[in-house]
Amino acid sequence: MSRDQRRGERRDRSGSFRCGHCHLDVPLRAIGTAHRNHCPNCLWSRHVDDDTPGDRDADCGSLMEPIAITVRGSGEWILVHRCGGCDELHLNRAAGDDNPLALLRLAVLPLAQPPFPMEWIGRL
Repeated sequence: MSRDQRRGERRDRSGSFRCGHCHLDVPLRAIGTAHRNHCPNCLWSRHVDDDTPGDRDADCGSLMEPIAITVRGSGEWILVHRCGGCDELHLNRAAGDDNPLALLRLAVLPLAQPPFPMEWIGRL
């Protein structure tokens, strides 16, 4: 049994995998990145890489939730994923075919759910 089969991840001969969250068949090739590491539809990932993107050395295999967006100095958007199994955080480059609405929803999440009551701003 392959490592992907043990993790419950389906791969077919056409070079795709099935997303563990939304169940979309996702092509392995992605614009703007050498290693497809998340679903372009829902942005969820699977904990398969350990230290290096594309190494596929992680034993966890749990789903990784997209929890935030950060931006590199060059303007490149980076997804922050948290593993549902071991709580490890991973940074993954956004791909050219990622759902723009899902990316924006994640980017504005801190504004939509501030860590303090909005009424406090009037007191400043």
